[in-house]
Amino acid sequence: MAIDQVQQSLMQAGAKTLEVLLQTETYQQLGIVALIYACAYILSKQIRRYVPVLGGGTAATIERPLRRFTGKIGRLIFPLLAILILSIAVDLTVEAIGQSWLVRTALTIAVLLVFNEIISDYIKNAVVAHFFRWLGLPILFLHMVGVLDNLVAILESMSVKVGNIDISAYGILRVAIFGSLLFWLGRVSNNTGKQIIRRQEKLDIRTREVAAKLLEVGIFVVIFLLLLQVMGINLTALAVFGGAVGVGLGFGLQAIASNFISGIIILLDRSISVGDYIELEDGRTGLVTEMSLRSTTLETFDGKDIMVPNEKFIGESFTNWTHKNKKQRYRVDFSVAYNSDIRKLVAIIKETVAEHPQVLSGEEYPIEERPDCEIDSFGDSGINMFIEFWMYGIDDGKNRVGGDLLLMILETIREHGFEIPFPQREVRVLNDSFSVSNLRPIKD
Repeated sequence: MAIDQVQQSLMQAGAKTLEVLLQTETYQQLGIVALIYACAYILSKQIRRYVPVLGGGTAATIERPLRRFTGKIGRLIFPLLAILILSIAVDLTVEAIGQSWLVRTALTIAVLLVFNEIISDYIKNAVVAHFFRWLGLPILFLHMVGVLDNLVAILESMSVKVGNIDISAYGILRVAIFGSLLFWLGRVSNNTGKQIIRRQEKLDIRTREVAAKLLEVGIFVVIFLLLLQVMGINLTALAVFGGAVGVGLGFGLQAIASNFISGIIILLDRSISVGDYIELEDGRTGLVTEMSLRSTTLETFDGKDIMVPNEKFIGESFTNWTHKNKKQRYRVDFSVAYNSDIRKLVAIIKETVAEHPQVLSGEEYPIEERPDCEIDSFGDSGINMFIEFWMYGIDDGKNRVGGDLLLMILETIREHGFEIPFPQREVRVLNDSFSVSNLRPIKD
């Protein structure tokens, strides 16, 4: 009996298929679909020809995210035009020949293929891609065939009421799907936007960083508001509650808000840049390696990172050694004996220090930036002298110039017969009758 029913069903399906194939309207719809695809192909080719930015990336521009993005959009012009024309042709075909099932089927297939192409091009994470492919494609198919509304009604009927809150299976599924989509879109938009902003060489680094951070905050706020709308939360009622909570959080998050605003001020007033050498009020020093809206990272020459809150740079004084001028002046102190020929020594020390590759010297530099040797003071054992010099960078870490110069000065003094003094004490015995034997122990 069951076999007979199957055979009867197959015969009816075959008869229906044969009837469809023998209809003139079927071939008319095939011709319409073919004509639509041909028109869409010609139009897309012309658009990409007259809009070069949509023509795809070359070897020179493939690394630019904006050009790569527009190139991907350019590849979607043909299928999107086909979908647009097919959607218009569905109603026109019904009026013209009385049916449009084949055009509607072509439209459904085209939409599914474009959605799958978008997943392949724009979603690089394998887990997220599988999520959209195995969940998004079926939902889109159900919507195209007109079954999704009935499925939504069934899911909405599966609900549980907790107080004034009505929790349905459709609400949970909607929040899970659209919440995941929004967070993924937010992360992709944030990363892409930052790459585009930071590649704008015409803007200085501070402006790029401020724009990137403001973009990140803006995207987070928009995603948060959209998620609240998806969850069905009334934003008007939330505004009153948010105002009260904001006042309470303002006191608890005062330091974070202060650092955030201070970070924006620092990036805009250009008082600190990455690579500057900073000396804090408490004596700590380091190179600026990273700047964020909450803190600034200083790397010391012994490999430690100092995380400095941004508000310290606004409320306290600090020294920026290399902000406007990378050249710094240093001095090295030494002493020579009183019987030295000081004028000859000064000339020799100047020549010796000028030989160091990192010391600025030569006629191309102004005289005040060339090595200069002078007398500092008259000491107990010798004449205290110093040599001043200018160099690029800081005399520490990789640029330990001071230690090299001390060694060069020592070798030069010895080579030319000068003497480096050291403390000496002379003891004179004024009373000849004094001797050790005259010492007596003291008794209590």
